[in-house]
Amino acid sequence: MTAEQTQTKQHSHTGRGDPFRQQSGAAPDWARAHRAGIQMRYGDIDTMGHLNNAVYVQYLETSRILLMRDLGVPDDEDRSVIARLELDYQREIRLGQEVFVETLVERLGNTSWTLLSRVTADGMPCTYARTVQVRVDASLKPAPLPAVLRRQLQTLLAFPAPAEGQP
Repeated sequence: MTAEQTQTKQHSHTGRGDPFRQQSGAAPDWARAHRAGIQMRYGDIDTMGHLNNAVYVQYLETSRILLMRDLGVPDDEDRSVIARLELDYQREIRLGQEVFVETLVERLGNTSWTLLSRVTADGMPCTYARTVQVRVDASLKPAPLPAVLRRQLQTLLAFPAPAEGQP
């Protein structure tokens, strides 16, 4: 067993769990997440026999495109840039596994929004990602989120605000 396989095996037994769990103990409701099926290709695999680390970014990009389409945002109106990307690898993904990217919205700002994603293989969480996107205008300057997009993204909030009168 290679050192990386040993490390991956150890992580799968350490119970690291969801890195997006809040200090209060609240965890994102992944059952509400947008799900994008990913077609893994042979070329996505590295010489160690698992998914190449750079390919995860492509899978996240594909899932964001599918998310925006599913929210009804036409491709020519999807004007955003990635300002930040964090990845937390927990388990390896191997060729032949069924891969999905599940995505929730962590935060909505004036011109940006933060997505929480997890990449699963055969139903097991393998990688978690946080992506900050910024809406831009034609000159690539930050622009306010359109009200309709804000409403659509709110349906995917990872930690919805409690209703009035509830803690």
